[in-house]
Amino acid sequence: MPEYHAPLRDMRFVFDEVLDAYGALQALPTQREFGADLGGAILEEAAKLAENVLAPVNGSGDKQGCQYDPVSKTVKTPDGFKAAYKQFAEGGWTALACTPEFGGQGLPHVLNMMVEEMVCSANLSLGMYPGLTHGAINALTQHGTREQQEQYLPQLISGEWTGTMCLTEPQCGTDLGLIRTRAIPQADGSYAISGTKIWITGGEQDLVDNIIHLVLAKLPDAPDSVKGISLFLVPKFLEDGSRNPAFCGGLEHKMGIKGSATCVMNFEGAKGWLIGEPNKGLKCMFTMMNSARLMVGMQGLGIAESAYQISLGFAKERLQSRSLSGPKAADKPADPILVHPDVRRMLLRQKVMIEGCRALAYFTGLHLDVAHDHEDAEVRQQADDLVQLLTPVVKAFLTDEGFACANEGLQVLGGSGFTEDWGIEQLVRDCRITRIYEGTNGIQALDLVGRKLALGGGRAVRGFFALVEGWLKANPEAPHAAAVGKALKQLQQATLWIASEGMKDPEQAGAASVPYLRLFALTTLAWLWSRMAQTAQAALQGGSSETVFYGAKLKSADFYMARVLTETDSLLAEVLAGKTTLMAFSEEEFAA
Repeated sequence: MPEYHAPLRDMRFVFDEVLDAYGALQALPTQREFGADLGGAILEEAAKLAENVLAPVNGSGDKQGCQYDPVSKTVKTPDGFKAAYKQFAEGGWTALACTPEFGGQGLPHVLNMMVEEMVCSANLSLGMYPGLTHGAINALTQHGTREQQEQYLPQLISGEWTGTMCLTEPQCGTDLGLIRTRAIPQADGSYAISGTKIWITGGEQDLVDNIIHLVLAKLPDAPDSVKGISLFLVPKFLEDGSRNPAFCGGLEHKMGIKGSATCVMNFEGAKGWLIGEPNKGLKCMFTMMNSARLMVGMQGLGIAESAYQISLGFAKERLQSRSLSGPKAADKPADPILVHPDVRRMLLRQKVMIEGCRALAYFTGLHLDVAHDHEDAEVRQQADDLVQLLTPVVKAFLTDEGFACANEGLQVLGGSGFTEDWGIEQLVRDCRITRIYEGTNGIQALDLVGRKLALGGGRAVRGFFALVEGWLKANPEAPHAAAVGKALKQLQQATLWIASEGMKDPEQAGAASVPYLRLFALTTLAWLWSRMAQTAQAALQGGSSETVFYGAKLKSADFYMARVLTETDSLLAEVLAGKTTLMAFSEEEFAA
């Protein structure tokens, strides 16, 4: 399998030069000492870990998969995973952005997202185990009692233990009001948890000694809806060392991420403790889900980068036919396929979407840090509005494009891509789930139009529009500013239509949701590409010696505006078309 190389120069371009992230972070009281020397050293070490420890066991992990023992009800992860995870945890990578109070390093959330990108590029299956643990850490940090935090956070943060999110059941996924798992109060203040959960990542595995399950369940007198959901902490092993009756009932047989143990979990009167208030589990769940959704967006980005590297390397070496404008490698029997226009179209589409998505992800992550730590309450609110607004966009758009990039990458390889030899077919399979779990991308679109546009009475989306408009006003000569302004007007038109028609008929908003989210994403990427081009232009005008690097940024922005942003016309038309052609069909007519 081709080797993965962390794209550190591209990552630094966005983080250091376009977003000036170090300056923004040093304005926060918790990050005064976080500078380029420290950040750069951490990214260098993360790159080595991804390239030399995680990536080498990715392909073998896919072929071997996880193994379930029905007698002991235990799961063995693929060979090499346990050692790789141990090195990951001992290196402090699980604790990077966690609170120092319980052993975390207190570094920026956006830095953790950058590390997650490299981890997901190198080995998505292995990265799932610590990734889902962060959801449990965040939920306990925000909603757990002091006693729960002291008892569980140090081991979760250190990576000695892992955590799970036990939400889905056989009869319900998105509609969690239908869950049947029950929690019966016990005399000692604990609860007996009984029920079955499915699709539980890391529900059972051999990487760590204890697994802390966060389980949604209903109390005996709870309302039979989402208003009756509570959240419980259920450890695999109790404090006295005894085994809690929370057992794996089997593994899912999956299309991809085969090194990630996706378990059926049976809770057989397992001892658990309430997190937060009774019947308020939905609030705790969204703490976990929002964290997980940003992580899944990084999974899409990471897979896309790996696929691009493989397909670009292949295109440079594969000899096939002659260039349409005449031979380019006259000393060889044919030209590398990189000379052919359609191959370039596929490669450049991958390149500009990856770099645009990276900018969107880091922009969102930076505002996550500002929302957590800025001293000014108004600035924190504005940053949180942006994060809330962009979270469904990051999750859905980055995973849609991650899969599209992997698929395009496979197409570049042709028949070679369809075989196991190059590893790209694994990336296609692995990436496909990212558009489904942690809320399907259709659910993300509904969240955007149904909840996030209405956030603060429209405050969040108005703030976003004001941000882009303010930048355009201050930078009228920036490359492609006019194209960004046009796309922004289209997005505003679509937003007004949804606000008006959706208030009268929720199905109108539902019908428009998916094209609207993509319109939102493409517009945001256009703004970010304009900023990237402006940064590259300034560097060249300042005499930078990196003429190839910065010249490629300018040409990439040109490609995006000419060949990708043009989609906004059709997306706006689809939004304005309304629900009629979708909802006019009767059930019988689908089969007619």
